[in-house]
Amino acid sequence: MVTVLFYVCKRMDLVCQRMLNQGFLKVERYHNLCQKQVKAQLPRRESERRNHSLARHADILAAVETRLSLLNMTFMKYVDSNLCCFIPGKVIDEIYRVLRYVNSTRAPQRAHEVLQELRDISSMAMEYFDEKIVPILKRKLPGSDVSGRLMGSPPVPGPSAALTTMQLFSKQNPSRQEVTKLQQQVKTNGAGVTVLRREISELRTKVQEQQKQLQDQDQKLLEQTQIIGEQNARLAELERKLREVMESAVGNPSGSGQNEESPRKRKKAAEAIDSLRKSKRLRNRK
Repeated sequence: MVTVLFYVCKRMDLVCQRMLNQGFLKVERYHNLCQKQVKAQLPRRESERRNHSLARHADILAAVETRLSLLNMTFMKYVDSNLCCFIPGKVIDEIYRVLRYVNSTRAPQRAHEVLQELRDISSMAMEYFDEKIVPILKRKLPGSDVSGRLMGSPPVPGPSAALTTMQLFSKQNPSRQEVTKLQQQVKTNGAGVTVLRREISELRTKVQEQQKQLQDQDQKLLEQTQIIGEQNARLAELERKLREVMESAVGNPSGSGQNEESPRKRKKAAEAIDSLRKSKRLRNRK
């Protein structure tokens, strides 16, 4: 059996790794841009989206998003730990091909036909990575040697063993930055929730004040209605009394002086009745 060794320049290796990692990040951004453009043209209702001309575009982009999420979960944990790069460059090329096809075609084929090649090569890449490469990379993860020593026999005491243990414990946990970001997001969300609660309490106070004002106005309207009713009753009573006076004055004429004064009395009584009726109408309008 002949073993063939390939020697690669370290600088060239770093440049290629950087290009692959940046390529995956760029294709994610390009996919997000395409998806935003398509969603902006789709209707909001789900029933109308199915019959829209961009329905297949949206289905293809959604399937690509799922595939990108699987690739991200498979590779980026080790890429962020600087243990490897995004190895399947052919997958990046295929994703670019699908996205350009979606942007340039008005009536694309069905999603399973367009994405058949992408699903095949991405699935093979993830399976090979999980079966062949991940076991090797797990040995290089921070803390793997420490856990092995704790589970197995204790190391021989000496300066080299102590130095190695201190170096392992002094290494920064790669997920600490993510935890810090999450804590900052939690604090920001907590501050936002506090502001919203304050605004809600202020709105509740305003609503209660308005309800109280409405109740006071209703009470005033009720009191005014009662007063108007009482005044109408008094006016009706006065009108009845005036009619009785007029009838008595007209029905009992005595002497010429009384006959002369009777038209005057009638006129005054009529004027009083008219004024009472006008005041009654005004109060009813109020």
